Amino acid sequence: MKLVLQQRQELNLLMTVELRQAIELLQYSTYELEQFIRQQELENPMIELKEKEKDQHSSFEERVNRRKISSGTAEMPIDIIQCNEQNMRNELVKHAKFHFADVNDQKLLQYLIYNLDEHGYLSNDIGNNSPYTMEEIDRGIHLLQQVGPSGIGARDLKECLLLQIVNEHPDNKLAERLVNDHLQLIADRKWNEIAAKMDISMAEVKELYEFIQSLNPRPCSLLDDDSTEYVTPDIIVECKDGTFAFHLNDHYLPAIHLNGSYTHYLQSKCDASKFMQTQYKNYQWLLSSIEQRRNTIIKIINVLLEKQEPFFKKGLQALKPMTLKEVADAIEMHESTVSRATANKVIQTPFGSFDLRMLFTSKLETSDGNSISQTKVKTLLEKLIAEENKFKPYSDQKIAEYFNTEKGITISRRTISKYREELRIPSSSKRKEIQI
Repeated sequence: MKLVLQQRQELNLLMTVELRQAIELLQYSTYELEQFIRQQELENPMIELKEKEKDQHSSFEERVNRRKISSGTAEMPIDIIQCNEQNMRNELVKHAKFHFADVNDQKLLQYLIYNLDEHGYLSNDIGNNSPYTMEEIDRGIHLLQQVGPSGIGARDLKECLLLQIVNEHPDNKLAERLVNDHLQLIADRKWNEIAAKMDISMAEVKELYEFIQSLNPRPCSLLDDDSTEYVTPDIIVECKDGTFAFHLNDHYLPAIHLNGSYTHYLQSKCDASKFMQTQYKNYQWLLSSIEQRRNTIIKIINVLLEKQEPFFKKGLQALKPMTLKEVADAIEMHESTVSRATANKVIQTPFGSFDLRMLFTSKLETSDGNSISQTKVKTLLEKLIAEENKFKPYSDQKIAEYFNTEKGITISRRTISKYREELRIPSSSKRKEIQI
């Protein structure tokens, strides 16, 4: 074997730590950027933050806006005011101790209360690894009805509804029978089958259905995470004198300054000098990356205001088809850069606050050679279903045919089904109401 020494030249693309951090910073919402800046102050002695004066007028209107964003994209950082679930459970335990003098009953109820989920249900496997038998748990559930809302402690929907009927409407035997024997038929809206199996009229079926609707499927709303959610918009668009203008909602970010206490280390040759020079470069990188992020977002919003002007005037129903690539070409940046810059951002408009990604939507072709956005089609779908005859709701196929013939929109039944599920609209069979 002959050993040979060879020289080979290779070109490799390496992502530096600074580049990786710049990419991450581009994806941050304003809230996340604030947290990142404050973390950098803790890690870098060369960074000194100075708080900006608070604008009391804008603190409510701009920083605290009710969140109503209908999007399934990545989660946004939000400020949440949560109810104190633990205290509410403690209140139920106090009621149990007040109603029942027996210590064993109190312990049983306490065990059940602290095993309730957020809707007031107990898990079906509550008996597994439990210090109580199933008979004791069943007895505890019935005792629980005396200290909490009727239906609390049920292990499924059927038991929840039956507990409410038995405890509050014991004379309604037909409703008890319907829930006990035909609950799935109610969910499937098989009205004729219910009438036939129970040997009752459609009028009675309707009356029973309306009664069952009056029951509470989530008996313990006190345990619900009924949080009030707020969001800080990243971009605010306003209409002034018929012209749209915007600004980035970053006025509350702290100003980044160089800490003068350590600048002398940059010129010295002591052991700390090299470390401080590295931290000074990180300080410069941070300023540069934040400015680059800001400029990129401004460029994108300028294009959006131009291309999506009808949306800012009329709302979602006027949203035009637009892709990330179209915007990337307009600002002469890579599509991945636009994708990162629009991630995790909320835009406040005269019609509400939206995930910025909602303004990017693919298109469907129309018969006249034009195109229409998916979002607008979904809006039309919602309107059509809202106005349909509830006794004879449209099937997905009928809706697809309507869009093709009446609206000139080329769309398949499968796409209608997909959009309907995304909008959480049930199928036609489950939208059908009882006709007497």
